[in-house]
Amino acid sequence: MDTERPITYCEAFQRTAAVDPDAVALRTIGGTQTMTWRAYADQVRAVAAGLAALGVRRGDTVALMMANRLEFYPLEIGAQHLGAASFSVYNTLSVEQLTHVLTNAGAKVVICEAQYVDRIRRSGAPVEHIVCVDRSAEGTITVDELAGLGSPDFDFEAAWRAVRPDDVLTLIYTSGTTGEPKGVEMTHENLLFEAFAINDVLPVAFGDRTTSFLPSAHIADRVAALYLHETMGTQITVVPDPRQIAMALADCRPVIWASVPRVWEKLKAGILASVAAEPDEGKRQALQWALGVAARKADAVLSRSPLPADLAAEYATADNLVLSALRAKLGLDQLRWAVSGAAPIPKEVLAFFSGLGIPITEVWGMSELSCVATVASPADHRLGTVGRLLPGMEGRIMADGELLVRGPLLMKGYRREPAKTAEAIDEDGWLHTGDVMTIDDDGYLTVVDRKKEIIINAAGKNMSPAHIENVMKAACPLIGGIATIGDRRPYNTALAVLDAETAAAYAARNGLTDASPAALAAEAELVGRIRAGIAEGNTRLSRTEQIKRFAILPAFWEPGGDELTLTSKLRRKPIAMKYASHIEALYDASPGEHIHEPASA
Repeated sequence: MDTERPITYCEAFQRTAAVDPDAVALRTIGGTQTMTWRAYADQVRAVAAGLAALGVRRGDTVALMMANRLEFYPLEIGAQHLGAASFSVYNTLSVEQLTHVLTNAGAKVVICEAQYVDRIRRSGAPVEHIVCVDRSAEGTITVDELAGLGSPDFDFEAAWRAVRPDDVLTLIYTSGTTGEPKGVEMTHENLLFEAFAINDVLPVAFGDRTTSFLPSAHIADRVAALYLHETMGTQITVVPDPRQIAMALADCRPVIWASVPRVWEKLKAGILASVAAEPDEGKRQALQWALGVAARKADAVLSRSPLPADLAAEYATADNLVLSALRAKLGLDQLRWAVSGAAPIPKEVLAFFSGLGIPITEVWGMSELSCVATVASPADHRLGTVGRLLPGMEGRIMADGELLVRGPLLMKGYRREPAKTAEAIDEDGWLHTGDVMTIDDDGYLTVVDRKKEIIINAAGKNMSPAHIENVMKAACPLIGGIATIGDRRPYNTALAVLDAETAAAYAARNGLTDASPAALAAEAELVGRIRAGIAEGNTRLSRTEQIKRFAILPAFWEPGGDELTLTSKLRRKPIAMKYASHIEALYDASPGEHIHEPASA
């Protein structure tokens, strides 16, 4: 590929597609559908011509609303080649939320699955055309019809060459914990800097395999899948249902892979559950022995201690006999690098996978910083940190611990929100991230918590609820979500919920006919296991941080609901309001029916 870097994503795609036109660029699980770079480039040209016939021009906006599927890519990139800002909409948005997002974005065309057409129309947003990707719907245009609209006179080459580096490439609507989401504008220049800066630390090669399973409205999927794909030529396996991740990994055998903490946590829980359920006693004992050796290695990694010679030798044997086969079964045996981002991940989870021979690099970033702003290579990563700022970025930590950042990753601004943009970015160009960080002498950053979420208890002690919650989730995989309560209180309490998938598996293993959250929240053995897990977690916390009482709520928390943002961050204020009676009961002197106290309390 040309060593001179492209200046727009249109140029990047054109270069990449020409590297090996007959190589497979996109595929589904099992390879039932594939698309070569040659066919892909032809479709991009046809889509651009069709959208131009609908009146889409440079500076316009095109929205996409669909599951992770092959068709997304030529449609998205076709819009890019006209200089349009192409962005994705979360499929779970309500009519009212769609009204805000599509109107704020100024979406001229929406490309979607037929199931969303009615919701889009009911939003009342001033959308001129709706294109359906899966079947025809009354008053819409099919993808084939869109391609047929293109004029023979359309000058595709002139259209994409007219796109400028500072044109808006995409919008990401922040899943803020309060208020309407803001549309983060990112330019071609922003996101090209991002892709090549990542590549400088975590190299990506043409043909490297990865998956796309996070929503494409999530900046993590756009960068890790779409934009690295356009610039470096990765091969993407699309995963339309997140429950197919395990199957997709075994099929795809990714070379590079990015995920979010909850997926890594679920993979860990799944590994441990499958080992415990192994019917062959000999295999089960071998797995348990190997995992025990891996756990001892993980402890050394956590303490940053050298591996003793005898443990290193035993680990080499365990890896050769058992762990290598386990990685192959998971589909993670060919990984060159893996990352976790979008939220803090328990150190114990990182250590667990390191022990298995799957090192994960934790990264940090924000939509306002084009996704990833800090990273370290697997060889240089320090567990518990999020690495160092990407080369070319500047950072400073204020007296209150807040990290300020500026540089080429910084967004153009919030869509049609100049006042909010000015609140976030000061006159000197520093983005006030809202994250409290520490930095060591080598520039490695450690996330403490969101500035506005730090707990200050009745005695004036500052604590990070995210740290407490990560410790608890690491100690008890049955916990799907947990919210720490303690601001201006005499001690900390917590509201916990089960994970829907984990709960179903638990019910099946234990022969329970009712797997509802209400039934499981009152199931004695499960409650006991969570109580023991929280007691174990408390041993890893200072006395002030410990959870003294907790309640297991008869509910599952899902992204986009009252309790979680669309990117699975806790909505702490809505949680406090919704469960006010539960919280007050936790501070009542007399224990209630569903109030539990860890053994260590």
